[in-house]
Amino acid sequence: MEKKVMQTYLYDFYGDLLTEHQRNIYEEYVLNDLSLSEIAQEEGISRQGVHDLIRRCDKILKGYEEKLHLLARFLNNKEKILRIRTLSRNYQNGNEAQVMAEIEAISNEILEEL
Repeated sequence: MEKKVMQTYLYDFYGDLLTEHQRNIYEEYVLNDLSLSEIAQEEGISRQGVHDLIRRCDKILKGYEEKLHLLARFLNNKEKILRIRTLSRNYQNGNEAQVMAEIEAISNEILEEL
């Protein structure tokens, strides 16, 4: 997965666990796509300070994911739901019994993970 997309997902799941200062700078970089220099000028800190803080935030957010796996579960369930949607569209093509069996199997997988 692309780095910016992963950073956005991690921030969506765990961003509230960062300090307000960390959140502000991380949002400016990841969500608002400002450069390190722009953020440094805005915050009155060095470009290196911004860079270090963003790296620290990345490490913190990845650490939360390694412990809690919320993002992995979300992406796994999203993939299964997309499979169900595809199967439900195929339902109209005549393989009702097979499609329903696959949908039931996928929904059972989701329920077991909850």
